[in-house]
Parts: sequence; structure tokens; C-alpha cells
Amino acid sequence: MEIYISEEAIISNIQSDFRQAYPFLNLEFYRQPHEVGERCRTADKLPPDTPIDDIRMVHTFGWIDISKNRTAAEVEHDFMHQLGLSVQVMRKSGGMWVQTTKTDHWTLQQLSEEAKLAEKSIFFYPEEPAE
Repeated sequence: MEIYISEEAIISNIQSDFRQAYPFLNLEFYRQPHEVGERCRTADKLPPDTPIDDIRMVHTFGWIDISKNRTAAEVEHDFMHQLGLSVQVMRKSGGMWVQTTKTDHWTLQQLSEEAKLAEKSIFFYPEEPAE
């Protein structure tokens, strides 16, 4: 499976295409690149309405492989080296998106399944104590 990154794309378009394939994962875009296993700074996060042409370091367009057997680190690497875009794969955990820094070596399928399980196993305290 691949997603196409055009010269006219904006961040939200790419995020939407990625979430169609992986509803429990997301891509966030940042001003500064990061190393595998390293967190991205929240202050460097780019808004979803940012045009790709304004932020990429390599002025090209093309396809990025987001097949289920690819790791988060591989996808992040491809965005940086093929298109000059700093991205971080995010995993849904409850109602929050968390960076996959400790699980960059996991495949997109593993991350998606883990996020789906976490979504299902959220524990809520009862309003009244059990008797």
C-alpha cells in the first residue's frame, strides 16, 4: 500500500490518507528531523493546514510505502530521505496520540493492533461502588 504525496498536498490530506489505512495511527509533521527512538518537540509540530511545498527540504513528489509490514522507523525514514519531510508516526492510546519512540521498530500493523486493543480496554470506574 502506498500514499501519493503531491506538490500541492497539505499536511491534513496526507494525514487523512494515512488514517484511512490505519485508523488508530496518525502522522504528525515537524520542523526539525529526529533520530530513531527520539521524541519530537511539541513546539516544532506543524499545523495540519500547512502546505507541503512550504516545509519540505527536497522539492520532489512521489509515493511512500505504508504497507502493514513496514516499521514506523522505515516510514519516517522514507518521508525524510525521499521527500525531505520530518514525520513522526503516532499511536492512539485512549483519547490521546502518543509518539512511537519506544516502538519505532514495530510494524504499522503491530502498532495499529496495539492501539486498537488499548482503545477497547480502557477502564472506567463505576459511578457507584459495587456492593
